[in-house]
Amino acid sequence: MNRTLLFLLVALFVIAVDFYAYQGLKVAIAPFSPLAQKISKGIFWGLSIVTILGFLLFDTLSQTPAARPALTFIMTIGMANILGKILFAVWLIIDDLIRLGKVIWQRLNPVDHSSSSESTISRNEFLTRAGAITAALPVIGMTWGIVSGAHDYRIIRRTLSIPNLPSEFEGFTITHLSDIHTGSFWSKKAVAKGIQMVKELNSDAVFFTGDLVNNMATELDGWEELFSSISAKHGVFSVLGNHDYGDYVAWETDQAKKDNLNSLVQRQRDMGWDVLLDENRQIKIGDQAIDVVGIQNWGAKGRFPKYGSMEKAVIGLEKNTVKLLLSHDPSHWKAEVLKDYPQIDAMFSGHTHGFQFGIEVGSAKWSPVKYFYPEWADLYTEKDQLLYVNRGFGYIGYPGRLGILPEITLHTLVRSNP
Repeated sequence: MNRTLLFLLVALFVIAVDFYAYQGLKVAIAPFSPLAQKISKGIFWGLSIVTILGFLLFDTLSQTPAARPALTFIMTIGMANILGKILFAVWLIIDDLIRLGKVIWQRLNPVDHSSSSESTISRNEFLTRAGAITAALPVIGMTWGIVSGAHDYRIIRRTLSIPNLPSEFEGFTITHLSDIHTGSFWSKKAVAKGIQMVKELNSDAVFFTGDLVNNMATELDGWEELFSSISAKHGVFSVLGNHDYGDYVAWETDQAKKDNLNSLVQRQRDMGWDVLLDENRQIKIGDQAIDVVGIQNWGAKGRFPKYGSMEKAVIGLEKNTVKLLLSHDPSHWKAEVLKDYPQIDAMFSGHTHGFQFGIEVGSAKWSPVKYFYPEWADLYTEKDQLLYVNRGFGYIGYPGRLGILPEITLHTLVRSNP
């Protein structure tokens, strides 16, 4: 479909919903003071203007790196506005259907209604106000998710029981990070606090499971010093996620895209991170060792790419050593690892972000992403093989988190009982 036509259709839909919802707004705010009514109407139409401007300026602002954070906020406000007014419209439709039913009933029952207040059926104030409150929830919730949730880092501690774990590695700790998405950050001070929490864990090793940037290596400008402060006695190991390849940008040439990827890999190495591109490393303590395996992005869902090769990644591994796999996309676990690589003891992933929206109360958790990724957050077990899915350190698209908070995981390895 022609983009101009698509924009016009979307704009007409938004305007139609606006005017329909506005009829209900006037009823909902009727008891308010004149000043409160003016403020309410100003907010209502102000959100509409921001929404339309977001669509109009999308192409221009998206091509300007410095303007992308502003565009993200504008589009977030716009989507919350549209969702809220659609919900409001649903309540109004219910009210209008009730009113229509009453009119039909009156027509089918020929009684003189001329002196009755029912002859003119007004909007139901309760339904209209309920709709107005419902409409405000997306805006309030998404705003709260930005202000409160975006950088509300949580340390989640998990014990990983692994058969045949060497005695020297009993109690070995791993800090697991994923999905930093540097290009989305809007508060360097808040991010620095999260990195400080990582450093204070002082773990034996750090695993980063991909999506350091949204698209471009240049997103790391000004951040390398902070990220290079992450260190561990036995190393910081990293793999690439689907966003790291620059697949979502229109590059002028194929070489420009390759150069971007090479730059991202080199920048990580300059930060002291060991980037594993279908490779493995051995961590030794005394005369005992475990293997760290890292694969490039390998996704089994949607159009996510399969750049990685497990066949290459496991070359040279000893038969009886414990093997820990870093693989960005959790769908890789069931699609290939469980079926063909029983020697992998535990896999560490990210990718889902927990949708940046959901509910977590104690051990109970829910997010819409679970219907696309059955393994979407926390620890999963299949026989003796483990999968851990990190909820992500950063965010993309929506610049916040609601219910599913940013995560720093501390894993402790223990030998499982026979």
